[in-house]
Amino acid sequence: MDPQNNMENEAKMFLSHAKTLRLHTGNIVNRSRLKKKCPCSPSEELQDCIQAALSDWKAATKPPSNDFPDTLDCSIPQPTDAIPPEEREELRVSVKLFLCEAGESSIRDAVEMACQTLAVSQLDSVIIAPTWPLAEGENQSLAHLQPAWEELESLVRSQRIAAIGTSDLDKDLLEQLYTWAQVKPSSNQVNLASCCVMPPDLTAFAKEFDIQLLTHNDPKELMSAATFQEAVQEGTQDLSAAIWRLEWVLRYSIIVKSRGIIKAKGYLVSAGKESQ
Repeated sequence: MDPQNNMENEAKMFLSHAKTLRLHTGNIVNRSRLKKKCPCSPSEELQDCIQAALSDWKAATKPPSNDFPDTLDCSIPQPTDAIPPEEREELRVSVKLFLCEAGESSIRDAVEMACQTLAVSQLDSVIIAPTWPLAEGENQSLAHLQPAWEELESLVRSQRIAAIGTSDLDKDLLEQLYTWAQVKPSSNQVNLASCCVMPPDLTAFAKEFDIQLLTHNDPKELMSAATFQEAVQEGTQDLSAAIWRLEWVLRYSIIVKSRGIIKAKGYLVSAGKESQ
């Protein structure tokens, strides 16, 4: 049998048996593996990263030693991903977690995967971005945030995370969260595409309570279900792949504290199989 066809068949078998797919793109600061070498939107970058990672995984696929796993790890380990212990104090690990579905277990799973992948015991900061769709006419409220925030607080208490922050909260919702939370938000990201100037009331509140205001350019929906499925199909060349449902996306940046430069950046992704 043609070795190429054999690897593709084995990759399809893995995908057909798995119930959960986990993916690590590796460090993308060096974009040599990606199709688009120039800067692009966060959504395009993620799609390109998923395709490249799955393509690399498919090329390295080998038959399982025992049964096919329920959780399929589609990562290609790279020596540069893990942080050496002697360099840890010099580096800051910042994370933004996009939750595509409600579920506190996803937060713990994402944080644990990040710590294992980067070989660290603690993430310096985690910003949470709930992106799951709300009911028509419903706006994000404190009740939507509370379960996820409580899980983040638990991870702070267990020293898995040092500081936690939010994304795209207006002054009223940020104040509600700050008043209710036991572990206060240390930062709040603002999308300058929809707000070219920081709202004065938000700026005043953040200054009073020592909350750092950051900017970002992430779209409200980082990746649609259709785009994710397209990326999986493109990366595996398996047009008959089962429909995969994006659960969460974690983007990490490893920053050299003394110089403020990004040493490494990458994505971790989790998806579940749609019930048949």
